[in-house]
Amino acid sequence: MSPRTGAPRLVRPLLLAFLAVAAVDLAGLLAGAEPVHLVAKPLLMPLLAAHAAARGGSRALVAALLCGWAGDVLLMPASEGAFLAGMGCFAAGHVCYLVLFGRARPRPAAGLAYAAVLVAFLAYLWPGLPGDLRVPLTGYGLLLAAMAWRSGALGPCAAVGGALFLLSDALIATGVAGRAEPPGHDFWIMLTYLAAQYLLTRGALGAPARQERPAGAAAGVHRGGGAPLP
Repeated sequence: MSPRTGAPRLVRPLLLAFLAVAAVDLAGLLAGAEPVHLVAKPLLMPLLAAHAAARGGSRALVAALLCGWAGDVLLMPASEGAFLAGMGCFAAGHVCYLVLFGRARPRPAAGLAYAAVLVAFLAYLWPGLPGDLRVPLTGYGLLLAAMAWRSGALGPCAAVGGALFLLSDALIATGVAGRAEPPGHDFWIMLTYLAAQYLLTRGALGAPARQERPAGAAAGVHRGGGAPLP
């Protein structure tokens, strides 16, 4: 997708604001300060989406991040209905990412690896999953694994981001299934999630930059991964 006109003066302030709020949120989780997390969490994806828009990011990228924001907010109440609604928002975000990745040919070996991980993980969780969540979680897992697999189309940064998104949601699923959770469970969920969204954004913002280069400029020079964020 071609980039849109951004707001260059806002790029760095919005990125710094996102990083600062992320640090506050993670520190609050480590300290067990739930009110800090409740205030900081809803601010994170709008700041990252605004940064992406300021960089001239595509509508699909901004939409994916805002779907993540909706999912973040809906997952905050402890209820099954809110959980399913939040999962639906994240699923919509994965669809936006898949649109963003385009039709680049994926690596079959990576696809097989993600499929094997998904099958093994679902088998591990299955006995502990509530019966009415098994089908929705399986469908969501398939979509998430597809997104993680296809994320490599935007380079190594986005590929790592896709893998981290899968890991973050896997940590959530262990809690849903009543499986053993690592110490600082919520901290690790947020850390991997924030890193995933940032790296996916970085990879997506780097991809249009390669397309914009004039045909005769630096011919034959290869740029791996996303362009560095300012």
